[in-house]
Amino acid sequence: MTAEMNDVSRRHGLRPGVTLVLALAVACGGAPPEEAASDPAPAAAPPPYHVYVTNEYSGDLTVIAGGTNEVLATVPLGQRPRGIKVSPDGSQLFVALSGSPPAPPGIDVSTLPPPDRSADGIGVFDRAAGEVVQVVHAGTDPEQLAVSADGTRLYVANEDAGEASVVDIATGEVLAALPVGGEPEGVRISPDGSVVYVTSEEDNQVSAIDTATNEVVAVFEVGARPRASAFTPDGSRAYVTAENGATVHVVDTATHEVIHTIELTGEVVRPMGVVVSPDGSRVYVTTGRGRMVVAIDAATNEPVASVEVGTRPWGIGITPDGRYLYTANGPSNDVSVVDAESMTVVATVPAGERPWGIAIIGAE
Repeated sequence: MTAEMNDVSRRHGLRPGVTLVLALAVACGGAPPEEAASDPAPAAAPPPYHVYVTNEYSGDLTVIAGGTNEVLATVPLGQRPRGIKVSPDGSQLFVALSGSPPAPPGIDVSTLPPPDRSADGIGVFDRAAGEVVQVVHAGTDPEQLAVSADGTRLYVANEDAGEASVVDIATGEVLAALPVGGEPEGVRISPDGSVVYVTSEEDNQVSAIDTATNEVVAVFEVGARPRASAFTPDGSRAYVTAENGATVHVVDTATHEVIHTIELTGEVVRPMGVVVSPDGSRVYVTTGRGRMVVAIDAATNEPVASVEVGTRPWGIGITPDGRYLYTANGPSNDVSVVDAESMTVVATVPAGERPWGIAIIGAE
């Protein structure tokens, strides 16, 4: 085990060496080595799902067991891990890493240190190995990404360049670099894999990329500072959050047009992350400084419930059965677990420093 991993273990309460190895074994679905060798009792059932949380400032990944919400491991990733997506077969996680220093709103960028371009890339985290096994270079300052339906390509938002890179995972070749507006952030692929939406914070627009041609086929305007998007299970609608507009935009994906705008109310509400329930009936939105998760009825486009979680919730994930939501609460350094039916917080799980993105993988 490296000194870096030992440091991470100490910081998160794991005993260096042995504890992290045992935790990783459990996180990957195996039994601890000593237990497997000496305990004849049947192994405990694996968690119904695992939750993976990127921690932007501490540069690591928190692994949480579904059901018990126990932290199984904390694993080094690289600099500023933010966006995280799952490979189609569930065996790998792709994490956006960036050597650009954080630049929150209001900061004088001239005072920041220069970016470390050697740290830019997409880390490929192998779940069986429990570590990053490859870094794919995918343009500068990656923030979020999507994975093609066949698992061969990445679509990456290069925040500082105003581009989306299309990258061949196997070769690392950048197949296309597409202008998508200033400060691109949210990247989401449709359920059928035919189109990718990329939001532009600076230009208040969304670009639609045709994955067959790797070309931008449509651009449409939304509210101020769009952050993220999510598709319905059938792909007929998409929902785009606009942070400074305090709005969620409903998009007809056949025409790439906004057909309805949902206004969220409340003090300092800033729509950020968004997910759609597996049955398509509800849309869940984190509100950043508003500290809330809002549930929207997809049939009426009306907010129907909300719950306060941690400080500045950003990333959000939903379990495969739609029962629970997990939110990454940056300044709180924790993750809230929300019962989606009752819209109540049922657990709070410690994470690393500034948790950012969430991915949830069901049991194999």
